[in-house]
Amino acid sequence: MEYDEYMAMNTTIQVAAEGDRSSIQPGFERVRHFIAECESRFSRFRQDSELTSLNRSSGKWFTASAGLFDLIQEVLDLHQITNGLFDPSILPSLMQAGYDRSMDEIRSSGTMPAMNFTPPFQSRLAESKLDPEKSAVYLPSGVQIDLGGIAKGWIAEKATHLLSEYTSACAVSAGGDIFFQGTPVWEHGWNVALEDPYNENDVLAILQIQNGAVATSSTAKRRWVHGDQVMHHIIDPHTGNPAETEWVSVCVGAPKATAAEAFATALLIGGSPAGTKLAAKTPGLWFIAVNPDGSLCGTEISKEVVYEPV
Repeated sequence: MEYDEYMAMNTTIQVAAEGDRSSIQPGFERVRHFIAECESRFSRFRQDSELTSLNRSSGKWFTASAGLFDLIQEVLDLHQITNGLFDPSILPSLMQAGYDRSMDEIRSSGTMPAMNFTPPFQSRLAESKLDPEKSAVYLPSGVQIDLGGIAKGWIAEKATHLLSEYTSACAVSAGGDIFFQGTPVWEHGWNVALEDPYNENDVLAILQIQNGAVATSSTAKRRWVHGDQVMHHIIDPHTGNPAETEWVSVCVGAPKATAAEAFATALLIGGSPAGTKLAAKTPGLWFIAVNPDGSLCGTEISKEVVYEPV
């Protein structure tokens, strides 16, 4: 197995492919170029990105690239499927909570001033419109979106498909959003460590994954202090505030990376009632949640996933 690892999109990119390095290297280079191009297009922290232009155009039709249009289409579908628990239009609330720059900048700046009161968040994302013939997107006036995690999942899956042209088995991880294609020789699947959300050096379980995606959402990772409050980046669309969750993290497996990412966020916010309902009506979906005491719970793990507590 050959590997490539580097920083992009303010996170760690890990790429794995089976085969001879000389034949795989062009695939690694294509993946690097693709990820760099996507970062410049989808980042909300870049004033010249396509996503920033879309947000500035709210209230008007915006002609999108094929990639952005595809991603927005998936966003709207998953917003509906999760009954609004997945909602990237919480961007104003996220910025109000202090996540108004990259996480590296936030952590280096220390404690920020206390939050000012703002009215509860009211989503209008469902009012968005798409025109497939013109590749056009309409966001209602005032609506702004943060593609964040779902873009990482989308990118990981697309990058894996690119890399599969050079190998029979490969995977791409974008900050823990992972897509797998093919099975390594002499293996039954890909081994994935489910890490302790409080300590990345501790492993709670080993999962064995076949083709498809895995994504994890956690309230313990992206945290900062705003006034006298400890904040995190998982915003509850019902309140506009960082979510109060019964679980610390949720790991989701699904056939598509965008679905895995969206459901990981939705289940973390919605908890066990939402998790049971969404998993039951979504083919191929499984999840493992980490309780505050470190114990695990979740769906019945299918035969494709070996669930081995450490």
